[in-house]
Amino acid sequence: MKNVIKFFDELEDRIRHRLSRYPVLYAMIGGIGVVLFWRGIWDLSGLYIGHWTALILSLVIMLLTGTFVSFFIGEQIILSGLKQEKRLDEKTETEIQKEEIELYHIDKDLESIKRQLAAIKKTIDAADL
Repeated sequence: MKNVIKFFDELEDRIRHRLSRYPVLYAMIGGIGVVLFWRGIWDLSGLYIGHWTALILSLVIMLLTGTFVSFFIGEQIILSGLKQEKRLDEKTETEIQKEEIELYHIDKDLESIKRQLAAIKKTIDAADL
């Protein structure tokens, strides 16, 4: 079973990597998948439950799982609004490059902190023996 899961995980990674070079095609294929998925859900729900029951059940499920707001407007939109940030399509190439550099430095700092914590843990563990 692990081999099957690993195969499909690697296949998904390869497909995602190739499609990421063609964002419009990627969006179209993803959109088709989403529409077909929801069409299947729509047809199944039509067979077994009524319209009002489906609406109420879906609202309850989405509110309880925290997906209602994130699905319809997305976390990034909320966070960028709270931080008063520009959308990615509104940013200049210089701003994007600056953010990438900042993220690189943050990543390096985190790696340094991880190494320091590992050294401290090793020292504490050695002292406990």
